[in-house]
Amino acid sequence: MDEILWKLETAAWAQGYQHVCGCDEAGAGPLAGPVYAAAVILPRALALPWLNDSKKVTPKRRDVLFEQIQEQAEAWAVASVPPEEIDALDILNARIKAMQLAIEALDPPADYALIDGNRDHGSRCAVTAPHMTAVHGDSRSASIAAASILAKVSRDRYMMELAEQYPQYRFERHKGYGTRLHYEMLEKYGPSPIHRRSFLKKWEAGRGG
Repeated sequence: MDEILWKLETAAWAQGYQHVCGCDEAGAGPLAGPVYAAAVILPRALALPWLNDSKKVTPKRRDVLFEQIQEQAEAWAVASVPPEEIDALDILNARIKAMQLAIEALDPPADYALIDGNRDHGSRCAVTAPHMTAVHGDSRSASIAAASILAKVSRDRYMMELAEQYPQYRFERHKGYGTRLHYEMLEKYGPSPIHRRSFLKKWEAGRGG
């Protein structure tokens, strides 16, 4: 067992918690599409080659890990919050809501959650399960790293579906992030129903509305 990658779980088990989940989100920054979150409870000492923060794993390895995590986890869940709700809540509240929804969907339920990052509440939403936050948690927690893989792959696959519905925006290329290509397509076609209008205010102001 990689002791560093299981550091946070080991500390939680030492406190008497039995079902410790990791939770992470994906897609906070894009201009379009939902924000996703995942929660995962892994068997103790499970060895998964390549398991790491999703941003440090190649797409092909993420796909392999995605299947392995779903097959071998004690419990896993994925949740999302759509663009219109992101606009209504703001992205921080939407991220927190997605994480809490994922934690609530675990079966068996977690008795403790490890939350990646340093935020566990916004002005309107909060993680209500017993938990701790952990900056760079995906390098200190196997279950947070697993959650990051599930959230990232789930969102990327959904954005590929949206690419078929809205081919003009080339979502298969940028997954909704604010790339030069994405802004070029916005200039040409304007926002779609799945764009986050709150994320486009500066762009819209710059082009006169």
